[in-house]
Amino acid sequence: MRIGLAGFMLLVFSSANWAAAKIEHWQTSQGSRVYYVQTDDLPMVDIQVVFDAGSARDGSSEGVSALTTGLLDTGAGTWNADQIAQRFESVGAQFGASSSIDMASLTLRTLSDKTLFDKALETMQVILTKPGFNEADFQREKNRTLAGLKQQEESPAELASIAFYNALYGDHPYAHPTSGTIQTVSGFKVDDLRKFYQQYFVAANAVIVIVGDVNKQQAEQTAEKLVAGLPVGQKPEPLPDVGQPVKGKLQHIEFPSTQTHVLVGVPGTYRKDPDYFNLYVGNHILGGSGLVSKLFEEVREKRGLAYSANSAFIPLSRPGPFLVSLQTRNDQTKEALQVLNKTLTDFIEKGPTDVELTAAKKNITGGFAMRFDTNKELASYVGMIGFYDLPLDYLDKFQEKIDQVTVASITDALKRRVKPQLLQTITVGKAAGEVKTSRRSERKGRGHRNSEK
Repeated sequence: MRIGLAGFMLLVFSSANWAAAKIEHWQTSQGSRVYYVQTDDLPMVDIQVVFDAGSARDGSSEGVSALTTGLLDTGAGTWNADQIAQRFESVGAQFGASSSIDMASLTLRTLSDKTLFDKALETMQVILTKPGFNEADFQREKNRTLAGLKQQEESPAELASIAFYNALYGDHPYAHPTSGTIQTVSGFKVDDLRKFYQQYFVAANAVIVIVGDVNKQQAEQTAEKLVAGLPVGQKPEPLPDVGQPVKGKLQHIEFPSTQTHVLVGVPGTYRKDPDYFNLYVGNHILGGSGLVSKLFEEVREKRGLAYSANSAFIPLSRPGPFLVSLQTRNDQTKEALQVLNKTLTDFIEKGPTDVELTAAKKNITGGFAMRFDTNKELASYVGMIGFYDLPLDYLDKFQEKIDQVTVASITDALKRRVKPQLLQTITVGKAAGEVKTSRRSERKGRGHRNSEK
């Protein structure tokens, strides 16, 4: 499925651990926003350059962001893909490029020794500012993408995810798969990628993150160098608002599998949502905490209807999905759905108990920071803070925000934001009795979007 761990993980840090993670912020001479944290535990530097250029910016060319971003390091300047890889390997650096729903990003991890750092940074800068978009490289990556899209047609999880996003978002840019569709990708020309790059990979649309063993002066010079070869350009217009479905709907997609994939949800929350912390803590109790969640207890422990059942709010620039998911035997689909819906409806109506809330708060804040003990992980979250323009003290204030959540505030937020009568339900598997089916062939050509960062 396109919904990955990174898509719905939240920043949860204790104030004690993260008071020292001071985020400094400024703009380059070309208007790129820079977020910098100095750490000197290891001689390493992690750099990200993030653009508002994810699949939500594809327009009618669904998949163009992913293909453009994936092609950047296949040739740049005078170097081909092998030469680029060799340059990074020669200094022990790691480079990556990816596209998700909201953003496209380039990442670099390198040693801070000046000779090694300078070579790695130069290579990244050339990839960013002088991509080749060679026809042969384009055709190879295009064919690879098409092969992946065809393979996804054989995955019930992929089909369920695609149908789910379509049901939630309709004509909104969030509806289509990040990788595009067979129909759209088949029609791409290399000029389509060049045009997308020229429009969105510009200095004014860039967020630069630098975390590691460099001082502020070095960080300033690094940021300036990275975007010096980019045109200033301009930021794209904000994405359109996301509306709620008009009514609830159930769609079944026939698939010859022994298990049925079930997805239930509505558009949920966004990064700067005032309800965010209430919804996050509430979801942790409902289905986000794994083996101790209410959904797991009702669906798995009490009835054995599924190996697991979980839920998530996936915050994006606009409201991302609220999602409840499980897999069950085809003949148990109806019962599993009934239990899922009753558990969700009861939780929205009543909220958690005081005991459940206390346990959730301890689980969220206790020891979580130990998962983020590398520059690379910290850089990823600083990038999120920068891209979504969150407060610089977001990490330090997180525990305080969690502590302020109450049973009443969770219940109030859930009642306003998750209405059972509007739930969109997708099932993919072998038809189960009364479930109304649609032909699987109607989904042909639909792809799958990558995980949201």
